[in-house]
Amino acid sequence: MDQTFQDEPQGPGIGNMLAQLPTILRERRWWIIIPSVIGVLAAVAAILLIRPLYESSALMLVESPQIQDQAIASTGGEVVDRRIARIRAEVISRPNLISLIERHGLYASARGSEPLSATIERMREAISLEPTTVEVPGGGGNNSRTIAFRLAYEYNDPRATQAVTQDLMDRILELDSSGNVEQATNTVQFLSDQSADLEQRIAQLQGELTAITAANGGVLSGAAAPVFGGGAGNYEFQIAQLQRDNVQLAAEKTALSNADNRDPNVLAAEARLASLRAVYTEDHPDVAIAKRLLAQARQLSAENQRATPTDSIDRQIAFNNSQIAALRAAQAREQAIAGARMQAQSRGPLVQQQMANIQQELSGLNTQYQDVQQRLTMARAGVKAEDEQIAERLAVVEPPVVPDEPIWPNRPLILAICILGGLGLGFALAMAVELFFRPIRDPDSLAAITGEGPLAVVPVLTARPGRRASGGGVSRFFRLPRFGRKAEA
Repeated sequence: MDQTFQDEPQGPGIGNMLAQLPTILRERRWWIIIPSVIGVLAAVAAILLIRPLYESSALMLVESPQIQDQAIASTGGEVVDRRIARIRAEVISRPNLISLIERHGLYASARGSEPLSATIERMREAISLEPTTVEVPGGGGNNSRTIAFRLAYEYNDPRATQAVTQDLMDRILELDSSGNVEQATNTVQFLSDQSADLEQRIAQLQGELTAITAANGGVLSGAAAPVFGGGAGNYEFQIAQLQRDNVQLAAEKTALSNADNRDPNVLAAEARLASLRAVYTEDHPDVAIAKRLLAQARQLSAENQRATPTDSIDRQIAFNNSQIAALRAAQAREQAIAGARMQAQSRGPLVQQQMANIQQELSGLNTQYQDVQQRLTMARAGVKAEDEQIAERLAVVEPPVVPDEPIWPNRPLILAICILGGLGLGFALAMAVELFFRPIRDPDSLAAITGEGPLAVVPVLTARPGRRASGGGVSRFFRLPRFGRKAEA
């Protein structure tokens, strides 16, 4: 039956192409089948040719000290992450990795084609030591988790992977134990040296303080005492009196020598007493002394009545001169003491400031010494704890085992990716070919070429009348009628 289209031609579009998609896929099926087969072959080749990569791992737990003591707890000193980073740097060092490669025969094929440095770098990338957390059974909150480290190594031989991981784990435990002991021992040695230096400095300052005290004892004792200088005038007055007495005695001696037989000592004592009474009261010490001297002179005069009067005068003058010398010596001593005290007062502030500075420095050194002694005690406790293995250390929770399954390649994933990639590539090629050749598949395509729509469309029936199409619904779906040809009779 003929059918006339009265609608205006719209030209080929995405909608028309989607409508003809089953026909396009059926006619371009080889463009899809061949890439899909290539993808399957590539997946099979990748599965067979790619060498499997195995991973063996070990879990190490950071155990807390067995004795919860402040001295032992404070000797950790080094953060766990920093200690593990130091251990990892020593584990992946070049000599250690070369020893492992030679011992287990690793990377045999790669060593023949690349330098040793590249092989070592490849092995470093295959080793991982990362912190993790472990759930502690029966704990609650943050206390139910503790710090742990996971050591892993990747290689294509499962037994060699396990053996290398075991060696790395043993090396890490050895470095952790020896490193803790060495650190604690070095800490004790350092603090011992520091303590000895402080003791030497403290002893030196104490010696300086003792020397300053011994050299400036008078200064320190008399720095605060007042200085009195009122005794000098008294000495001068007594000396003047004795000198006047000597003058009088000399005059009496002269008079006696001129036939005056009176006792000059008695006369001198009387004259002296009279002069002192004119100045002082009866209870003054000088008046008492003068009275005593007068009594002694009278007694001496009585005893020496037969002696020559001038001898007694000479003895009195000599006595007065000795008294004058004694008074002058006492005056000089008092002046010296006063001068020394004044000098001590002038030097006192400087000496006290010097001693205060030494005392302040000595106090600071004593404080440092006490702190160092406390830390030294803690460090020695840490060394003992490390020797007895009761301090913080690494312990193996899960030792490395021989891996059963490789971690690479993921065969199902590779197969799926290759098959889907082949199908996607085939579909893209089929659509690209369709867009390049642009075959006429509907009236709109014809109208787009000629500029006019067709007058009628004659379908082509692939199945004969009265007979069911073979292949079921799918075959009928792909065997759509063709446009532009006359149906067979």
